[in-house]
Order: sequence, then structure tokens, then C-alpha cells
Amino acid sequence: QVQLVESGGGLVQAGGSLRLSCAASGRTFSDYSMGWFRQTPGKEREFVAAINWSGDSTYYVDSVKGRFTISRDNAKNTVYLQMNSLKPEDTAVYYCAAHPSIKSLAKGSWGQGTQVTVSS
Repeated sequence: QVQLVESGGGLVQAGGSLRLSCAASGRTFSDYSMGWFRQTPGKEREFVAAINWSGDSTYYVDSVKGRFTISRDNAKNTVYLQMNSLKPEDTAVYYCAAHPSIKSLAKGSWGQGTQVTVSS
């Protein structure tokens, strides 16, 4: 399995920006599609964004379209989530996921999560 470590979370005011990073190790990074999910207490983990192995296909949940951008650097074995115009409802623990198939990300490897808190 691939090992994933997220970073970049924190506290930000509404309207601000954060960039999350997820560093992968243990397998060939470019063999994997990558994604970001988020979870708040008492709720199920929610899909946020995904990117295929080459980076030329990306997908987003409607609530973040136009505000979040997922990207990857295969030379650095890292996937990013640039989050702009943050809203209090974006507050959650954000998790990175990896799977060879972009359709099966939720069944793949997970990081430990990074907390994002957006204050109003």
C-alpha cells in the first residue's frame, strides 16, 4: 500500500486561503489516482476532489467548484489542494486518498487527516 501524510491545515478566516499537501511513499506515485475527502463530527466522509494519474482530469464536488483546485507533482510524489474563498462550512478534517482507479478512491489508502477550521 501507499503511505500518505497530509499537511497544511490550520485556522483561517472566512474568505481566506489554505493549501493542503499530501506526500506519498511506498509505491510508484504515478500509478495512483489521488483524491481529497473531508469529514465533520457525526457525518460521513465526503468526496471533495480527485485527480487522475497524469493530472489531466480533475473532478470536484459542486460545493467547491471554482474555489478549490487539486493538482499533483509526480516528481515530488505530492498532491495538493488549493482552497480559496474559504467558508465556515468548509471546516472539517481533510483526508488524502490514493487508489489506482479514480472511481475506487474511497476503497484505497488514507492519510491521517489534517484539520481545517474556517472562522466566520
